[in-house]
Amino acid sequence: MTDFTMTKGDDGVAIITWDVPGKSMNVMSQEGFVELEGLLDEALGDDAVKGIVITSGKDSFAGGMDLNIIARMRDEAGEDPARGLFEGVMKIHGILRKIERAGMDPKTNKGGKPIAAALPGTALGIGLEIPLACHRRFAADNPKAKIGLPEIRVGIFPGAGGTTRLTRMIGPMAASPFLLQGKMVDPEAARAAGLIDEVVAPDELLEKARAWVLQASDADLVKPWDAKGYKYPGGAPYHPAGFMTFVGASAMVNAQTKGVYPAARAMLSAIYEGALVPFDVALRIEARWFTNVLLNPSSTAMIRSLFINKEALEKGASRPADIPDQRVKKMGVLGAGMMGAGIAYVSANAGIEVVLLDVSQEAAEKGKAHAAELLDKGIKRKKVTPEKKEEVLSRITPTTDYQALAGCDLIVEAVFEDPAIKAEVTRQVDAVVGEDCIFATNTSTLPITDLAKASKRPDQFIGIHFFSPVDKMLLVEIIKGKQTGDRAVAKALDYVRQIRKTPIVVNDARFFFANRCIIPYINEGIRMVKEGVTPALIENGAKLVGMPLGPLQLVDETSIDLGVKIARATKAAMGEAYPDDAVDEVLFWMADEGRLGRKAKAGFYAYDEKGKRIGLWKGLAEKYPPMAEQPDVHEVQHRLLMAQVLEAVRAFEDGVLMDIREGDVGAILGWGFAPWSGGPFSWLDMIGAARAVEICEELEKKHGARFSAPALLREIAEAGDTFYGRYGNGPKAQAA
Repeated sequence: MTDFTMTKGDDGVAIITWDVPGKSMNVMSQEGFVELEGLLDEALGDDAVKGIVITSGKDSFAGGMDLNIIARMRDEAGEDPARGLFEGVMKIHGILRKIERAGMDPKTNKGGKPIAAALPGTALGIGLEIPLACHRRFAADNPKAKIGLPEIRVGIFPGAGGTTRLTRMIGPMAASPFLLQGKMVDPEAARAAGLIDEVVAPDELLEKARAWVLQASDADLVKPWDAKGYKYPGGAPYHPAGFMTFVGASAMVNAQTKGVYPAARAMLSAIYEGALVPFDVALRIEARWFTNVLLNPSSTAMIRSLFINKEALEKGASRPADIPDQRVKKMGVLGAGMMGAGIAYVSANAGIEVVLLDVSQEAAEKGKAHAAELLDKGIKRKKVTPEKKEEVLSRITPTTDYQALAGCDLIVEAVFEDPAIKAEVTRQVDAVVGEDCIFATNTSTLPITDLAKASKRPDQFIGIHFFSPVDKMLLVEIIKGKQTGDRAVAKALDYVRQIRKTPIVVNDARFFFANRCIIPYINEGIRMVKEGVTPALIENGAKLVGMPLGPLQLVDETSIDLGVKIARATKAAMGEAYPDDAVDEVLFWMADEGRLGRKAKAGFYAYDEKGKRIGLWKGLAEKYPPMAEQPDVHEVQHRLLMAQVLEAVRAFEDGVLMDIREGDVGAILGWGFAPWSGGPFSWLDMIGAARAVEICEELEKKHGARFSAPALLREIAEAGDTFYGRYGNGPKAQAA
């Protein structure tokens, strides 16, 4: 079985077809590179071959490099991993440079064979870097196709020449959205940006590429950087215009990444240094910086969490074995508020028939209207057609009649966070649906086992915790009650896969996993306000360590009155053991002042009439004056990070979290835990358990027992072990 095959036509055009067996989309492997180079050598050495077209046997071109292979390259690089990786990357450069030069005379730039890329659909990562080395790029007119270089999103950058070629083709500023943001666009937008040369009808793709190959001249084959007199687009760094470009690029990168993402810095260095030298030297520079990133622990952690582990979870790593397919055909959504409406939309968009039920027809219709609004936004962005909008909306039936739920195989309840209300709707649903129907409650705080008491079939009762806004957030937290059966878990996982989100499965406990970790982060920020730490130091400290939102902004976004409600419910449940009275003083005072967060245009931040933040509220300093001597920013950051990380470790100790992979993926996707770190467990491995214990002891001495190092962390530190060394291959035995 081979990834690449070649046919030679009577007209002299060799067609190299990429078609990885058993894969829905092509991904590049080390073996694939060897096959591709062998076919290139054969075609370039055959006098009967006049030119080459590289295409795909699938409806897409390629999804990129298999990042498992990149991880393996690093692990197998030998005693001198930097050299091993560098030499491996340079071999890839050699293959793509062979495509680019295509046998032409190095002195005259003549005698080469034209090579075109014919892309039937999506072309990402190496799937675009190969075409960038070709002499002309044709893409099928396929609006669903995505073209781009998304490597930065998983902690690396385009290291097979994509960084150097794209910046030399269109200039660093035009290339920045694709390189620094990982922007992916459709073929027509890719053509407008200069990534693609021609967009043609799908049934003419090979014909057009073949025709170009047969008429291409020597001049058509020479890339600008291989021709005499080449000038860097926008000016090289030593040119006045280029100097300003690179100064601006440096400022932009640091503004976006806060200096914590090594891949962005390394890529900018590769671009800057590469712009000062000839093309082949620039490729060596790119390879060195790419090697540097591959050896950085942040890259290792991001690849593991955001690609390898995320993909494993989406493919069902946590799914109970021997349970037949449980995909949803018809479902009911109870409650048509923002959460229920969002759930109805993503479900209908995935092809599921949805009954959207609320207490009034007006409320139910309003929930369906939310789906229409989201689809209209998609139409404006040309991501959705009017026909698609009607198709999706036709699957949503708004109603007040519980009888409409008959025939549903899944119910998702999204009513108010009130156990009595949830119990009542559970009983009403049980009276209507069939015995095989799974009932899921969308709750963020209430224990599933308690809610399941209202059900006739507690083994078919489960928690499915969506994050807001449902249409944008990628994570779904699935919670097993004490009596939840395997079929309910399989149903929830298959449903989450249907709606194209990432699931984690946890055991039942107050706040489950995500909220258990994020609430201490918010509370630590509020606690610091009361102590007199400057709010700007709190917020900026959080952002400078990679958190997308500071704790004060986060509580404004989620609403302060919700925080008050959670605090009161938690205190009622915990009694004298409740640890957050100091936080409540601030939170309750804010609520009494009418400062309920962004929705009220008044919270820890001040807002203008349109609800835009205009700075931290000055009234905080009047109520809680800043201390004369402020703490070091690293102490603030350690408090904010450890508030989350230690709770993640405790959740794992307690058996609430069963798999550290789910903990890391869930933390990044659920609340944005410093993505550069790979997640809380990856961060602990990165700094070392012994150093983590030291930080805990320093914080505990200053700020109390909440920073006490969990027994498991101390045990791993004493053993000189790591979390992934012990638990990286899957769930550990549940704690007693």
